[in-house]
This record gives sequence, C-alpha cells and structure tokens, in this order.
Amino acid sequence: MKLITFTQGSGPRPGLALSESLGIDLLAADPTLPGNWHALFAMMDAVRAVHDRLAPRAAAARSGAQNLPWLDLRKVRVLAPIVLPQKIICVGLNYRDHAEEQNKPLPPRPLLFSKAPSCLQMPGGPIELPEDLDQVDAEAEIAVVIGKPGRRIPRERARDHIAGYTCFNDVSDRAAQYADKQFFRGKSIDTGGPCGPWIVTPDELPDLAHGLDVTCRWNGAVMQHSNTRQLIFPVDELIAHASLNMTLLPGDIISTGTPGGVGVFRDPPVFLRPGDTVEVEVQGIGVLSNPVVRWTPPAD
Repeated sequence: MKLITFTQGSGPRPGLALSESLGIDLLAADPTLPGNWHALFAMMDAVRAVHDRLAPRAAAARSGAQNLPWLDLRKVRVLAPIVLPQKIICVGLNYRDHAEEQNKPLPPRPLLFSKAPSCLQMPGGPIELPEDLDQVDAEAEIAVVIGKPGRRIPRERARDHIAGYTCFNDVSDRAAQYADKQFFRGKSIDTGGPCGPWIVTPDELPDLAHGLDVTCRWNGAVMQHSNTRQLIFPVDELIAHASLNMTLLPGDIISTGTPGGVGVFRDPPVFLRPGDTVEVEVQGIGVLSNPVVRWTPPAD
C-alpha cells in the first residue's frame, strides 16, 4: 500500500494512493478510523481491509462513479506523509561510496544526528533559500517510518516496528554545518526536509529495502546514483542502535544516509540556486520533486 496525507479545504487527512492520480480518502471510507497515521499504524489490518475492498473498484472512479471515497490526487494537496513527527533521525556517512568521496574510513557505529520536525516540506513544495544561504546542498535518501513504539529493540525484531519507507531529501546548509562543527542548525532549515510522496508498506519492497536504487537529479542531471546495497548499517541495525537509549514512536522518521555525489564534495563544489528543481527517486517508491526558490521576509 501507498500511504498518503492530504488536505482538501480542511485539516490533514490520511489516505491511500492507488496510482499517481487516484486515491482513497480513508476517513470517508471508514469514519471509525483515527485521523492520522501516528494512530493508524496500530490499525493496519483495518487500513488493509479498506484498501482490499476499494482498490478493485478503482476503474469505477475513472468512469465517474459517485458516492465512493475516491480522491483525484491532482486536485488535492498531498502533504508530507507524516505530519509533525516527534523525531527525525538522520544517519551520517552510511554509504560506502559517500565515505570514499570524503576519503574517510567507515564508521564503527552509526553516526546519528537530528533534523527539527519543522523542516519538513511536502512533495512539490518549494525549498526556500534566503539570500544569505549560498552553500545549500541536497542529499537523496530513503527513510524508514516507525509504526510501532519500542526501546532497545533487538535487531531481529526491527521489522516489527517498520510502518514503511519513503523518499527524503536531507537539504543541508553546509556553511552552518561546518561553522558549528555539528549538524542541527545546518540540517534544520525551514523547508529543508522534503518527504514523500507517500509511504510504501514493507510488503511491496524487498526485505529491509535492500537492493534499491537511490538517485538524485538537479535540473534533470544525475548528481547521485547508488543502491541501498551500499549501506554500511542496514535498516534493522539502525533501528536497533537508535532505540538503545530513546524510545522510537509511531511516525518517527529515520533517514538512512546519502550516497556519494553530493554537491559540496564535487570539484568545484556546486550548490542549489533559486530556479533549480531537485528530484529524489527511490526504486519501488517513486519520485519526490521540489523546486528551489528565493525566500524573502514577509512585509511588515
């Protein structure tokens, strides 16, 4: 299944995407369901029942059938699939090719840092750059979304805690990152966490999302292209490590790291500019596309 969050003249609502253009409004299909994915992850059997009941009738939606909870995804606003997760956990230096381009040894354990949840941006939403941010980079990543809470999760039980996977763009202000000698400020710029367009449930992907191509394009040109086989620490190990001393909660996002090819390590370095378009594509999930625009303060 492909899990979405959308809005259509009201607050965020959960839904299912059946194609690029057709979806199901979950609350219209079953008003007894809770209104956000944080709670719905504990009720995935009920969500699956809605999907299995309505998905075979998708052709009826295209023929104009009424009184069914169909969504025209071209006419609603598709948001980041998780609204305000409690935590966004990211992983540094987790692709072998990314370590090689920096001439760094492989880390002995996962290097975790956080992004502020306020950085999230929806598919198609702009990455906004104030004039003084001139060293901003993009990082294509596959992210895992937690569906079941847990602390000190054994690696062999990590699969039980996965709600699904999504595309993530770890937009990074390199000037702040290197000036601070830590990541939080440079990784948390507003609109610097594009995510989506949906969460794909684990049953639709290889075990632990192994063997998936990850690509980043700037203005159509490939900047990054790798495969999750290059991950130093796979998804189950990341979940076990991250949960050692903190509880992972439904809706938490763990973005698993970026491959080689980022702009800052090119010769010469290249950075995002207003007018650019960034695409993150993960095999089996889809494409997350966002334009880059100049941000100016609102008038008094």
